[in-house]
Amino acid sequence: SPGNPTGAAMPLDEWQRLFELSDRHGFVIASDECYSEIYFREGPDAAPLGALQAAAQLGRPDFKRLVVLTSLSKRSNVPGMRSGFVAGDAEVLKAFLLYRTYHGSAMGPAIQRASVAAWNDEAHVEENRALYRQKFERVTPILASVMNVALPDAGFYLWAQVPDHCGGGSDEWFARELLAQYNVAVLPGSYLAREAQGVNPGAGRVRLALVAGLDECVEAAERIQAFIQSQRDPS
Repeated sequence: SPGNPTGAAMPLDEWQRLFELSDRHGFVIASDECYSEIYFREGPDAAPLGALQAAAQLGRPDFKRLVVLTSLSKRSNVPGMRSGFVAGDAEVLKAFLLYRTYHGSAMGPAIQRASVAAWNDEAHVEENRALYRQKFERVTPILASVMNVALPDAGFYLWAQVPDHCGGGSDEWFARELLAQYNVAVLPGSYLAREAQGVNPGAGRVRLALVAGLDECVEAAERIQAFIQSQRDPS
C-alpha cells in the first residue's frame, strides 16, 4: 500500500481487519510501500498510511508478523541502484537477515554512500512529488473526457477503464491498437492480475505510467484522447 496498479492506499480500518486475519491464521504481512512517497494531496495527513504507522496506532508496537519493504527506486528515481530496506517484526527480520546473507548480493561502497545521501535528502523527493502532481493535474482531465479514470491516492499510474466502443472494452485490443495507430504504449490490465473464479479483475482496464516528462505525458494523453474519439467515428 499504495498498490500497483490502482494507486489505492489502505485506510486504518482495512489494516485492522488484515491484522485480525494475521492473528487468526498466523501469516506474515509483507507490505510493499515503494510508492508511499509519491502522493498528490498536501497537509500533515497527506501521506498514505503505512503499515508500521497503522500498527502503532492500533496498539501493536511489536509489529508482530508484520514487515515493510521499500526502496529508493520510485522515491528517488534510481531503480538501477537496487537499494532499499525492510523493517518490522524483529523475529521475522532475524530470519530475513540470515536468508539475505546467503541468497542476496552485496552492495558496493559507492552505492552505499549514494544510498545514504538519497535517504537523508528530502528536497529532491518533494520536488519529484511536485512534478508528478503537475503531470496528473494536466493529464487526468484530458483522459477523463473520453474514459473512466480518476486521480489515485498515490503512485505514478493511472488505472483507466477501456470504453466499450473500443474493441468491445478489451484491454488487449486497446493496448495493441493504440500502439499501432498512435505510438503510445500502455499495459493491459489483464496482464497484471490472475483469473479468480472465472474473473480477471484487471480485464477491461489499462495502466498508464506517468514517468516521462510533462510535455511528453500531455502529448500521450492527447493521442489517447484522439484514438478513443476516432473509434466513435472511424471515418
